[in-house]
Amino acid sequence: MHDIKIIRDDPATFDKRLAKRGIAPQSARLIEIDERRRKVIVALEEMQKKRNEASKQIGAAKGKKDEALAQKLMDEVAHLKGAIQQGEEDERRINAELETELAAIPNIPFDDVPVGTDETGNVERHRHGAPRAMNFAPKEHFDLGEALDLMDFETAAKLSGARFVVLKGQLARLERAIASFMLDLHTGEFGYEEVSPPLLVKDQTMFGTAQLPKFADDQFAVFPGQARGDQDRYWLIPTAEVSLTNLVRESILSEDELPKRMTAYTPCFRAEAGSAGRDTRGMIRLHQFSKVELVSITTPEQSTEEHERMLACAEGVLKALDLHYRVITLCTGDMGFSARKTYDIEVWLPGQNAFREISSCSVCGDFQARRMQARYKPDGSKNTRFVHTLNGSGLAVGRTLVAILENYQQADGSIAIPDALKKYMGGLDAISNG
Repeated sequence: MHDIKIIRDDPATFDKRLAKRGIAPQSARLIEIDERRRKVIVALEEMQKKRNEASKQIGAAKGKKDEALAQKLMDEVAHLKGAIQQGEEDERRINAELETELAAIPNIPFDDVPVGTDETGNVERHRHGAPRAMNFAPKEHFDLGEALDLMDFETAAKLSGARFVVLKGQLARLERAIASFMLDLHTGEFGYEEVSPPLLVKDQTMFGTAQLPKFADDQFAVFPGQARGDQDRYWLIPTAEVSLTNLVRESILSEDELPKRMTAYTPCFRAEAGSAGRDTRGMIRLHQFSKVELVSITTPEQSTEEHERMLACAEGVLKALDLHYRVITLCTGDMGFSARKTYDIEVWLPGQNAFREISSCSVCGDFQARRMQARYKPDGSKNTRFVHTLNGSGLAVGRTLVAILENYQQADGSIAIPDALKKYMGGLDAISNG
């Protein structure tokens, strides 16, 4: 959410920065709404002042037994009361109009974010490692998993439809092992607090992290009382970012609580409304998947450094698993709605002969904090400031499973277990048909 005062003070700069995202100027329309709102507020204040003065004069008139004047003043107060009620309704309506308009505008990118219209404008930052040498033609993960009889898309489709999977046996255990390893790394080495958050959240929670209202079609809504006519609505979280970030909504933290770092392993649910025809086979783009999420709540002065730290923590998982990857700085046209700057980590998949996203780490500034009313009180200050929020995948568990299958595949179709995961797999060296 944007601060209308900042827009009002420098509309040209606001429009110029939005233009980097390919968005037409917005400030004139926003300022026009704000001017109407401010006029209503001024008129309300004047009427309230008149009502208060008239109310005081009623008592004085009655004290002087001037009933005619008292009645005239009471009639005036009654009229003002009706006008004030109408003014308050106008203020609520215009406030809602302004909030709706502001809520639909994405965050302002940092000045160092590359300008571009789509993923072709992204800039590679660095690479780690190199592709593994294979003396055979590598297979894609779904061919490997189905050949092991441990990955079943057909049965999943009978249960739930397309974009679901059933993992069995050692692949199901490998998925659990990956998540346990990630959580242990992030909590034990990187200092994140593990949280087990709700998977179902309310409208205002989704609004706080900006999934609503603009991206409602990408989410799964749940109406638990629909059969009996109840209209209560919940949302399945698309990422634990939603639950974790909103833990500080409508709160005032002390400065010594920051930075606040949290991690969670949860299922995630996405409708993938805009991805028809993309990655229709395999585990790359599912409606339900698992992810270890990282969230940081910081002061404004800490957030840039925290972004680099979060990226390093996500990279640490891939380094420990000895997987080749690259880091990309997303351009303005490929960046998420809430982000001011985003790094994507793309892991090498030899079966696809391509890099694919496995993590996205974003700094959002105070954009989400304004929507959540999340603040902190600086040491020695009587005033509060909005916190800054950051989020990142640490990592997507399903895509990490995919990366291990494709990078650790053997010529006979078996899958070697990365050294970092062996203790989580009971010492197993490989997954095979034998």
